[in-house]
Amino acid sequence: MSITDQDLVIEAAEAGAAVVRSHYGSSLTRFQKSAGDFATAADIEAEKAIIDVVRTARPDDLVLGEESGRTGNGENDRMWLVDPLCGTLNYAVRNMLASVNVALRAGGQVTVAASADPFTNEVFWTDGAAAYVRRGGSDQRLAPSAESRLVDANLDPPFPNKGVFSAARMLADEGFIEQFRPRVVSTTLAVAWVAAGRRAAYVTDGHLSNSVHFAAGIALCQAAGCVVTGIDGQPIHTGLGGLVVAADEQTHAALLTLVANQRPRTD
Repeated sequence: MSITDQDLVIEAAEAGAAVVRSHYGSSLTRFQKSAGDFATAADIEAEKAIIDVVRTARPDDLVLGEESGRTGNGENDRMWLVDPLCGTLNYAVRNMLASVNVALRAGGQVTVAASADPFTNEVFWTDGAAAYVRRGGSDQRLAPSAESRLVDANLDPPFPNKGVFSAARMLADEGFIEQFRPRVVSTTLAVAWVAAGRRAAYVTDGHLSNSVHFAAGIALCQAAGCVVTGIDGQPIHTGLGGLVVAADEQTHAALLTLVANQRPRTD
């Protein structure tokens, strides 16, 4: 019996997480990619492990990996988006804040996705209809909550909308300080945490269409019932781009107001 896409995305994320976990704490060679950005042997080996799982079960599908780029000769509309280690700098300095992200885009939509935490052995996953966390083989449905008031912000470049929005400026806004408490973990594991109720919201700039980093987290939050838009409140991947994902409408509206506060006055 062939494996379902749902089970395959979980198996692939777990395979990558096992590699990441096995290399933790070792001396890792760094491979420079661009200024301030690098990969390690763990990134490369984890991506290979993930792709091997996908290729074995779905040899005709395309794969877009952070390290290896686009591979495969398939002509169908199925593409696996693979981020083998999100939080490489954290990991390289022995900080256990990282995730392994795998998502399948078919027919223009992400249909299944998983974000694995290598150090808690948790896998946050979605079948497109609902979102869950798997621990020890048992699944629990995710329930977003804004109760913590914790908002995670991405402070890493690029900043394509820096003229009208900066996450750093938002964190210094008195309106933010009155309502929320900031967190910066520098991994998209924090996006999954919004779906899980461990963060009230997550905010980032950037053009995220086809992003191997964000595809899984966005799908998880949408399936969990979070409010998900771009930084200008437009549908995700339209308008200015970026991402504001919040546990509820009230939190989302408050963050959009803070974003709007940065726009130049026209009067």
